[in-house]
Amino acid sequence: MNSLLKGPKGGSQDPKAEEGSDSDPGRHDVDVAAGCASHTRDGATGRSTRLARVVLCPGAVRAQELDVTSRLSLSPLGLVAGLGLFATGCTSNDMAGASMSVGQGGSQDFGAFRQILDEGGIPGPSTIDDVGFFAEHVIELPEAECADDVCVHGVLGMMGNMIDGSDCTVVLLGLNSTVDLDAMERPPLNLALAVDTSGSMAGDSMAWTITGLLSMVDSLEPGDRVTLVDFDTRAEVLIEHAVAGDDDEALIAAINSLSAAGGTNIHDGLAEAFESVAELAVEDMQNRVILLSDGLATSGNTDSGDILALAEAHTEAGIGLTTIGMGSDFDIDLMRDLAEAGAGAFYFLEDPSAVEEVFVEEVETFLVPLGQDASIDLDVSDQYTLRNVFGTTDHFIEGNHASIDIPLLQAALRTSDDDNEAGRRGGGMTVIAEMIPNEGAEAGQVGHVGFSYTEVSSAEIKDQEVLVESPINPDAVGVEGEFLDPSVEKAFVMLNIYVGFEMAAAFALEGNDDAALQTLYRLCRGVNAWLGANDDADIADDLVYVDRFIENLERRQPADWDMDWEGGGWSIWWIFD
Repeated sequence: MNSLLKGPKGGSQDPKAEEGSDSDPGRHDVDVAAGCASHTRDGATGRSTRLARVVLCPGAVRAQELDVTSRLSLSPLGLVAGLGLFATGCTSNDMAGASMSVGQGGSQDFGAFRQILDEGGIPGPSTIDDVGFFAEHVIELPEAECADDVCVHGVLGMMGNMIDGSDCTVVLLGLNSTVDLDAMERPPLNLALAVDTSGSMAGDSMAWTITGLLSMVDSLEPGDRVTLVDFDTRAEVLIEHAVAGDDDEALIAAINSLSAAGGTNIHDGLAEAFESVAELAVEDMQNRVILLSDGLATSGNTDSGDILALAEAHTEAGIGLTTIGMGSDFDIDLMRDLAEAGAGAFYFLEDPSAVEEVFVEEVETFLVPLGQDASIDLDVSDQYTLRNVFGTTDHFIEGNHASIDIPLLQAALRTSDDDNEAGRRGGGMTVIAEMIPNEGAEAGQVGHVGFSYTEVSSAEIKDQEVLVESPINPDAVGVEGEFLDPSVEKAFVMLNIYVGFEMAAAFALEGNDDAALQTLYRLCRGVNAWLGANDDADIADDLVYVDRFIENLERRQPADWDMDWEGGGWSIWWIFD
């Protein structure tokens, strides 16, 4: 088991044996970056076995180990190279190009995590997932130069991570395309909308849902078929198989008739929607259900397993499912699992007004597929050890091989990091493989990427291969890191932020606020420093929530709690293996 930061040789093997001892050789004084909330705190030595899966690249401490204090105070900009920060001269996010990112299903945001922080709370580790977090970031990959509609990239980055400084090697697995969406013919829709009209939807939630559905009608194309199901204590089909263009008046009347009352019968609402789509389902249509709810299942069959089985059965028959959760009281795990089972997207809407944007997104973007039945296979060289894959829910790791399945590929909604007027969701797919170099690893091949998918425009199976190579020996990587493209540099920062959030949330859940704060202080300093040399709106917004997490943790400390200043730094006790 690894601590947050590996100290020099020596130190206690028992996290409690020398707690508070000035003689502990694992203790270091660390300056706190400006902007990382208002306080610091003397660190604790507690450890958590629960964090084994999120600690980045453990055990790979730099051969040129430096004094921690000196590594944390290099310049006014805080360019702390030793903790995974980037030296002046690193490329900023100013890449130009016509290629667009490609997205996948699953979570499209980390709204649940963000909402808890905005409300002054402490989120649990289950409220954030890597797919949703990464989807709120736009990564501008190298140009798509393959001959197919979708091109795969495998881009290498190597550096010490921002949390404990351990050497880390990552490969960014990304997809992009040069397809002109305006020139593509969208398949006609066979769409059913299952809308929660229980009593809790009264007020703004129902008003914005109606507004969003009416906006969606404007985005439909002639020949699209739409069914509207409302469900409260029971489910009712308000209009079935309405033809866009011909039946708009009746569809609009059905939408405007929605009103809130009663319980929440998710099972029957979904069943009616799936059955309606199944009646018309053909291969040349996009057969999909959209489920919107703001609450837990309280009526009818409330068993989550049965509801999920219902979705899985229809997915196997070719009907997809997208889920939209509103507010803070719905079953986030169920809604996420349903979307993943249905090869669709999951949206968490903190603000009911965002539902308008999401309904339009689903029709204009998600339902314009570029490819389907995609798979990415990564085989890592025996010079490295593959540890984890982030950014996808459907993957399998065996030894140094990772296999990733993606049911549907669609164009990403956003085109740049500052394209966020309608929110940050829709940034596209980011998959990051994390590995560590084995002893004696040399320059050369790091891995091989194989990509296969069925191209929608041609109905042909396309296969691509990419070699991932390192130009230098891993032990020759300087403190500024080695990134073969700006895309993987941003991905590296994103991964550090995600892991830092999850670690801090897990520590806080166990009551170890000291360790949570230590993690976030270091992360905050690292992100601050990176933004000093790189202009990126996504990462800047992430930093707001790093700081908010710190503020919320500090706020719940005892009134007499304060930092322990020693020599201009705050003291941390680090226990290592």
